[in-house]
Amino acid sequence: MSPDKFKKLTKLRKNLDNLDNSLLKIIKKRTNLVNQVLALKEFKYQIIDNKRINKILIQIKKKSINNKIDPKITRRIWINMIRAYIDYERRNFKKK
Repeated sequence: MSPDKFKKLTKLRKNLDNLDNSLLKIIKKRTNLVNQVLALKEFKYQIIDNKRINKILIQIKKKSINNKIDPKITRRIWINMIRAYIDYERRNFKKK
């Protein structure tokens, strides 16, 4: 790799690192909201809402297409995020 390309690569990776830091802040905010939602749930079966999940995935596909983002990428990200939060809710559910 030429020195010029290496310099560009280093700069791009720094930009990605900065973006990752921003994403972590957003994930923290999302987790706080999930905790508020979880506090309202009375039964463990309420953790998974398949209708809501399907609605979210449909909306993400539409928004991805409108924003010229590969919908396969965003679908995979959202499915993994949803699964991670379902696992999180199951681990943190406290029966009232």
